[in-house]
Amino acid sequence: MIAGIGIDVVDIARFERSLERTPALRDRLFAESERNRPARSLAARFAAKEALIKALGGHAVIRWHDMRIVNDADGNPDFALSGALSRHVADLGIDRVHLSMSHDAGIASAFVVLERAETRGTTP
Repeated sequence: MIAGIGIDVVDIARFERSLERTPALRDRLFAESERNRPARSLAARFAAKEALIKALGGHAVIRWHDMRIVNDADGNPDFALSGALSRHVADLGIDRVHLSMSHDAGIASAFVVLERAETRGTTP
């Protein structure tokens, strides 16, 4: 069962200017393992984090470093959740977080789908 959906788009050039204007932003938004990527990749990761926030319905327990973007053996993106965010996702009964990211024509985008194995607390 789908428990949440989120999408976000980022203008790569604008994002790159923000990183140049505010160098501390890179450290604030990204875990050490994410920081040394090109601007287009960081913009897509930022879009992914924003899409996850939207899918969850808000910022209540979310810290940027608690949602790292990692790649599986085939290069597919995924979230590595930690801290209060990981506990929050588990408390919501989320079994799987699906992530798709892309960057083209100056735009980075990400789409997140939260999945729950069964309906929790709802009546037909």
